[in-house]
Amino acid sequence: MPSDSFSTRRPTSPITSALRSVAALVLREMSTRYGRTPGGYIWAIIEPLGMIVVLGFAWSVFARSPALGTSFFLFKATGFLVLQTFTTLGGQVGHALTFSKPLLRYPRVSWVDAIAARFLLNALVVFTVTFLIIGGVILYEDIDTLLSWLHIFTAMGLAAFLGLGVGCLNAFLFIRFTAWQQIWSILTRPLFLVSGVIFLYDDLPSFAQTVLWYNPVLHLTGIMREGFYPMYRPEYTSVVFVMFCTLIPMVTGLLLLRRYHRELLYR
Repeated sequence: MPSDSFSTRRPTSPITSALRSVAALVLREMSTRYGRTPGGYIWAIIEPLGMIVVLGFAWSVFARSPALGTSFFLFKATGFLVLQTFTTLGGQVGHALTFSKPLLRYPRVSWVDAIAARFLLNALVVFTVTFLIIGGVILYEDIDTLLSWLHIFTAMGLAAFLGLGVGCLNAFLFIRFTAWQQIWSILTRPLFLVSGVIFLYDDLPSFAQTVLWYNPVLHLTGIMREGFYPMYRPEYTSVVFVMFCTLIPMVTGLLLLRRYHRELLYR
Protein backbone atom coordinates (compact mmCIF):
# COMPACT_ATOMS: atom_id res chain seq x y z
CA MET A 1 0.00 0.00 0.00
CA PRO A 2 1.32 3.46 -0.79
CA SER A 3 2.47 5.39 2.21
CA ASP A 4 0.75 8.63 3.15
CA SER A 5 2.44 11.69 1.72
CA PHE A 6 1.82 13.57 4.93
CA SER A 7 3.59 12.45 8.08
CA THR A 8 1.57 12.55 11.24
CA ARG A 9 2.98 13.91 14.46
CA ARG A 10 1.80 13.09 17.92
CA PRO A 11 0.40 16.25 19.51
CA THR A 12 2.56 17.73 22.23
CA SER A 13 1.05 17.48 25.69
CA PRO A 14 0.45 20.72 27.62
CA ILE A 15 2.95 19.64 30.30
CA THR A 16 5.69 18.96 27.74
CA SER A 17 5.01 22.26 26.01
CA ALA A 18 5.15 24.12 29.33
CA LEU A 19 8.44 22.44 30.29
CA ARG A 20 9.97 23.41 26.96
CA SER A 21 8.86 27.01 27.38
CA VAL A 22 10.23 27.19 30.92
CA ALA A 23 13.55 25.67 29.82
CA ALA A 24 13.83 28.14 26.94
CA LEU A 25 13.09 31.08 29.24
CA VAL A 26 15.65 29.87 31.78
CA LEU A 27 18.34 29.62 29.10
CA ARG A 28 17.43 33.07 27.82
CA GLU A 29 17.79 34.62 31.24
CA MET A 30 21.05 32.80 31.91
CA SER A 31 22.54 34.35 28.78
CA THR A 32 21.12 37.85 29.23
CA ARG A 33 21.33 38.42 32.98
CA TYR A 34 24.43 36.47 33.94
CA GLY A 35 26.12 36.65 30.56
CA ARG A 36 27.95 33.99 28.64
CA THR A 37 31.00 34.18 30.92
CA PRO A 38 31.38 33.15 34.59
CA GLY A 39 31.71 36.81 35.65
CA GLY A 40 28.00 37.24 36.32
CA TYR A 41 27.86 34.23 38.60
CA ILE A 42 31.04 35.26 40.41
CA TRP A 43 29.50 38.65 41.19
CA ALA A 44 26.44 36.85 42.61
CA ILE A 45 28.82 35.35 45.20
CA ILE A 46 31.05 38.38 45.79
CA GLU A 47 28.19 40.81 46.56
CA PRO A 48 26.66 38.97 49.57
CA LEU A 49 30.08 37.75 50.69
CA GLY A 50 31.33 41.32 50.86
CA MET A 51 28.36 42.36 52.99
CA ILE A 52 28.92 39.44 55.39
CA VAL A 53 32.63 40.22 55.73
CA VAL A 54 31.92 43.89 56.46
CA LEU A 55 29.27 42.99 59.04
CA GLY A 56 31.50 40.38 60.65
CA PHE A 57 34.46 42.72 61.04
CA ALA A 58 32.30 45.64 62.19
CA TRP A 59 30.57 43.67 64.94
CA SER A 60 33.83 42.04 66.07
CA VAL A 61 35.07 45.53 66.96
CA PHE A 62 32.11 46.32 69.21
CA ALA A 63 31.48 42.90 70.79
CA ARG A 64 33.71 40.22 72.26
CA SER A 65 31.61 37.37 70.87
CA PRO A 66 28.53 36.96 68.66
CA ALA A 67 25.12 36.21 70.13
CA LEU A 68 25.58 32.56 69.14
CA GLY A 69 28.75 30.54 68.74
CA THR A 70 32.21 32.01 68.24
CA SER A 71 32.12 33.14 64.61
CA PHE A 72 30.81 36.59 63.71
CA PHE A 73 30.85 35.64 60.04
CA LEU A 74 28.72 32.52 60.48
CA PHE A 75 26.23 34.35 62.66
CA LYS A 76 25.77 37.14 60.10
CA ALA A 77 25.74 34.75 57.15
CA THR A 78 22.96 32.58 58.59
CA GLY A 79 20.77 35.66 58.90
CA PHE A 80 21.73 37.73 55.87
CA LEU A 81 21.57 34.92 53.28
CA VAL A 82 18.04 33.92 54.31
CA LEU A 83 16.93 37.53 53.97
CA GLN A 84 18.66 37.80 50.60
CA THR A 85 16.85 34.69 49.36
CA PHE A 86 13.50 36.28 50.11
CA THR A 87 14.27 39.77 48.75
CA THR A 88 16.01 38.48 45.61
CA LEU A 89 13.19 36.15 44.64
CA GLY A 90 10.49 38.64 45.60
CA GLY A 91 12.03 41.20 43.28
CA GLN A 92 13.16 38.94 40.44
CA VAL A 93 9.88 37.03 40.20
CA GLY A 94 8.11 40.38 40.32
CA HIS A 95 9.90 41.40 37.11
CA ALA A 96 9.17 38.09 35.33
CA LEU A 97 6.47 39.46 33.02
CA THR A 98 8.44 42.59 32.22
CA PHE A 99 11.57 40.59 31.39
CA SER A 100 9.76 38.05 29.18
CA LYS A 101 7.19 40.45 27.72
CA PRO A 102 8.29 40.06 24.07
CA LEU A 103 7.99 36.27 24.27
CA LEU A 104 4.64 36.24 26.06
CA ARG A 105 2.90 37.30 22.87
CA TYR A 106 3.58 33.85 21.45
CA PRO A 107 0.68 31.47 22.15
CA ARG A 108 2.89 28.69 23.49
CA VAL A 109 4.51 30.87 26.16
CA SER A 110 2.29 31.77 29.11
CA TRP A 111 2.76 34.11 32.04
CA VAL A 112 2.94 31.05 34.31
CA ASP A 113 5.97 29.85 32.32
CA ALA A 114 7.68 33.21 32.81
CA ILE A 115 7.16 33.17 36.57
CA ALA A 116 8.24 29.52 36.90
CA ALA A 117 11.41 30.08 34.86
CA ARG A 118 12.35 33.23 36.76
CA PHE A 119 11.80 31.50 40.10
CA LEU A 120 13.66 28.29 39.26
CA LEU A 121 16.80 29.99 37.93
CA ASN A 122 17.08 32.60 40.69
CA ALA A 123 16.28 30.07 43.42
CA LEU A 124 19.04 27.81 42.10
CA VAL A 125 21.49 30.72 42.09
CA VAL A 126 20.70 31.96 45.62
CA PHE A 127 20.73 28.41 47.01
CA THR A 128 24.12 27.73 45.45
CA VAL A 129 25.53 31.05 46.66
CA THR A 130 24.20 30.42 50.18
CA PHE A 131 25.79 27.00 50.55
CA LEU A 132 29.07 28.08 48.96
CA ILE A 133 29.44 31.06 51.30
CA ILE A 134 28.38 29.27 54.48
CA GLY A 135 30.44 26.22 53.59
CA GLY A 136 33.42 28.48 52.91
CA VAL A 137 33.01 30.22 56.28
CA ILE A 138 32.86 26.88 58.13
CA LEU A 139 35.97 25.60 56.36
CA TYR A 140 37.93 28.87 56.65
CA GLU A 141 37.29 29.25 60.38
CA ASP A 142 37.42 25.50 61.03
CA ILE A 143 34.06 25.57 62.82
CA ASP A 144 33.13 22.28 64.44
CA THR A 145 29.35 22.06 64.66
CA LEU A 146 26.58 19.53 64.22
CA LEU A 147 24.38 20.64 61.35
CA SER A 148 20.64 20.02 61.29
CA TRP A 149 19.91 19.78 57.57
CA LEU A 150 16.17 19.58 58.21
CA HIS A 151 16.13 23.07 59.72
CA ILE A 152 18.53 24.45 57.11
CA PHE A 153 16.50 23.22 54.14
CA THR A 154 13.24 24.20 55.85
CA ALA A 155 14.46 27.77 56.32
CA MET A 156 15.80 28.09 52.78
CA GLY A 157 12.75 26.44 51.23
CA LEU A 158 10.34 28.65 53.14
CA ALA A 159 12.39 31.74 52.26
CA ALA A 160 12.25 30.79 48.58
CA PHE A 161 8.48 30.18 48.61
CA LEU A 162 7.87 33.36 50.59
CA GLY A 163 9.80 35.21 47.86
CA LEU A 164 7.73 33.41 45.21
CA GLY A 165 4.48 34.32 46.94
CA VAL A 166 5.34 38.00 47.27
CA GLY A 167 6.87 37.92 43.77
CA CYS A 168 3.58 36.74 42.25
CA LEU A 169 1.82 39.74 43.73
CA ASN A 170 4.70 42.02 42.68
CA ALA A 171 4.44 40.72 39.11
CA PHE A 172 1.02 42.34 38.92
CA LEU A 173 1.80 45.46 40.96
CA PHE A 174 5.09 46.29 39.22
CA ILE A 175 3.31 46.69 35.87
CA ARG A 176 -0.07 47.94 37.04
CA PHE A 177 1.37 50.58 39.39
CA THR A 178 4.83 51.71 38.28
CA ALA A 179 5.47 53.47 41.60
CA TRP A 180 5.27 50.13 43.38
CA GLN A 181 8.83 49.28 42.31
CA GLN A 182 10.14 52.22 44.33
CA ILE A 183 7.79 51.40 47.21
CA TRP A 184 9.02 47.78 47.22
CA SER A 185 12.62 48.97 47.34
CA ILE A 186 11.82 51.26 50.28
CA LEU A 187 9.88 48.58 52.16
CA THR A 188 12.63 45.95 51.89
CA ARG A 189 15.50 48.14 53.11
CA PRO A 190 14.49 48.13 56.81
CA LEU A 191 14.19 44.34 56.75
CA PHE A 192 17.94 44.17 57.28
CA LEU A 193 17.46 45.77 60.70
CA VAL A 194 14.31 43.93 61.83
CA SER A 195 14.80 40.38 60.51
CA GLY A 196 17.34 39.02 62.97
CA VAL A 197 20.40 39.49 60.77
CA ILE A 198 22.31 41.43 63.42
CA PHE A 199 20.52 40.30 66.60
CA LEU A 200 18.64 37.46 68.23
CA TYR A 201 14.91 37.70 68.76
CA ASP A 202 15.39 36.17 72.20
CA ASP A 203 17.58 39.12 73.32
CA LEU A 204 14.97 41.77 72.53
CA PRO A 205 12.68 43.38 75.12
CA SER A 206 9.17 41.97 75.26
CA PHE A 207 7.46 44.89 73.49
CA ALA A 208 9.88 44.60 70.54
CA GLN A 209 9.32 40.85 70.39
CA THR A 210 5.55 41.39 70.25
CA VAL A 211 5.84 43.72 67.26
CA LEU A 212 8.61 41.98 65.32
CA TRP A 213 7.04 38.52 65.67
CA TYR A 214 4.79 39.44 62.73
CA ASN A 215 7.83 39.69 60.42
CA PRO A 216 7.94 36.26 58.69
CA VAL A 217 11.63 36.63 57.76
CA LEU A 218 12.48 36.78 61.46
CA HIS A 219 11.01 33.29 61.82
CA LEU A 220 13.18 32.08 58.94
CA THR A 221 16.43 33.39 60.44
CA GLY A 222 15.54 31.62 63.69
CA ILE A 223 14.92 28.31 61.91
CA MET A 224 18.13 28.74 59.88
CA ARG A 225 20.26 29.34 62.96
CA GLU A 226 18.70 26.36 64.69
CA GLY A 227 20.25 24.31 61.91
CA PHE A 228 23.77 25.58 62.66
CA TYR A 229 23.72 25.96 66.45
CA PRO A 230 22.68 22.66 68.12
CA MET A 231 22.01 24.30 71.51
CA TYR A 232 19.77 27.03 70.06
CA ARG A 233 16.02 26.38 70.32
CA PRO A 234 13.96 29.37 69.10
CA GLU A 235 10.51 28.79 70.51
CA TYR A 236 8.99 31.76 68.69
CA THR A 237 9.27 30.36 65.16
CA SER A 238 6.10 29.25 63.37
CA VAL A 239 6.14 27.47 60.01
CA VAL A 240 2.34 27.82 59.83
CA PHE A 241 2.60 31.61 60.12
CA VAL A 242 5.25 31.77 57.38
CA MET A 243 3.09 29.61 55.09
CA PHE A 244 0.14 31.88 55.78
CA CYS A 245 2.26 34.92 54.82
CA THR A 246 3.29 33.06 51.66
CA LEU A 247 -0.11 31.85 50.45
CA ILE A 248 -2.00 35.14 50.89
CA PRO A 249 0.09 37.19 48.41
CA MET A 250 0.64 34.17 46.16
CA VAL A 251 -3.07 33.39 45.72
CA THR A 252 -3.92 37.09 45.38
CA GLY A 253 -1.19 37.64 42.80
CA LEU A 254 -2.07 34.56 40.75
CA LEU A 255 -5.75 35.49 40.64
CA LEU A 256 -4.93 39.04 39.54
CA LEU A 257 -2.50 37.81 36.88
CA ARG A 258 -5.00 35.30 35.55
CA ARG A 259 -7.60 38.04 35.23
CA TYR A 260 -5.44 40.88 33.92
CA HIS A 261 -2.32 39.34 32.31
CA ARG A 262 -3.40 40.25 28.75
CA GLU A 263 -4.05 43.85 29.76
CA LEU A 264 -0.67 44.03 31.50
CA LEU A 265 1.20 42.79 28.43
CA TYR A 266 -0.07 45.70 26.33
CA ARG A 267 0.50 48.48 28.87
